[in-house]
Amino acid sequence: MAVQDKKQNPAFYALLAALVIMSVGPIALMLATSFKTNVDIYDNTVSAFFFTPTLKNYETVLCNVLWYEPEHVRYCDPTFGRALGNSLFIATVSTAITLIVGCMAAYALVRFKFMGRGAVSMTTLLMRMVPPAVLLVPVFGIWTFQYGLDQSYTGIILVYTAMNLPFVIWILQSFIVQVPIQLEEAARMDGANPLQVFFLVVLPIIKPGLAAAAIFTFRIAWNEFLLANALLGRSTRTVPVTIVNSITEYDIDWGVIMATGMLLAVPPILFTFAASRQIITGMTAGAVKG
Repeated sequence: MAVQDKKQNPAFYALLAALVIMSVGPIALMLATSFKTNVDIYDNTVSAFFFTPTLKNYETVLCNVLWYEPEHVRYCDPTFGRALGNSLFIATVSTAITLIVGCMAAYALVRFKFMGRGAVSMTTLLMRMVPPAVLLVPVFGIWTFQYGLDQSYTGIILVYTAMNLPFVIWILQSFIVQVPIQLEEAARMDGANPLQVFFLVVLPIIKPGLAAAAIFTFRIAWNEFLLANALLGRSTRTVPVTIVNSITEYDIDWGVIMATGMLLAVPPILFTFAASRQIITGMTAGAVKG
């Protein structure tokens, strides 16, 4: 009996094409603008995608890390290059601390029985629902007037860790629950101590969960603006804060801003691809048996 192929409604493809254009269009336009000079950007006769490209905007952004001195740059402003380094340092360190503390806390909530375990688990999830804007004023006051952590890496890393920790604990609990308790008992019978059981037995099994949590945590710390704008100083600002502060009523260098935006998008993409390989490896492990 022949099976007739059902034809998709043309409206479905039209909607799909519209969604692709809405998603890819702004990125393509930003990429094209980053290769334009300011003259071409403000010239209405120059096409949006057909022009003579230039690397001057990227050279201006990365002038302090290039191995040569760009000819068109009279004064090298290290602001954008320093901001990229700050973003990478803050996002990486906060992600590492969040994963270390989060996986240990999730393991304790799953494996250890104590009074109020369910309440603690639910409270950690409810804490993630608090908007960052609500924490802005109290955190700024405490960090500035009591602990002196404003304008420092330590202050913003602690804030990002506390902000992302509830979600990491919540998502890792669902992975740790699926780890057979018999594996841990067998490791203990072989003489493994609790730390060896955790690091050598549990962590390798929950790699997909760690990768998913790392992607979420890194992207939040990398793109966050509100808290970073209030807590960071001139020398510790991240890229989102630097981009906004570079826009003034007197001068807007769109080419440099677009180039910075494209550079801002590269590390999260690379980090996501690297972490997603762990997710795929974990999901396919044991799928094929010899």
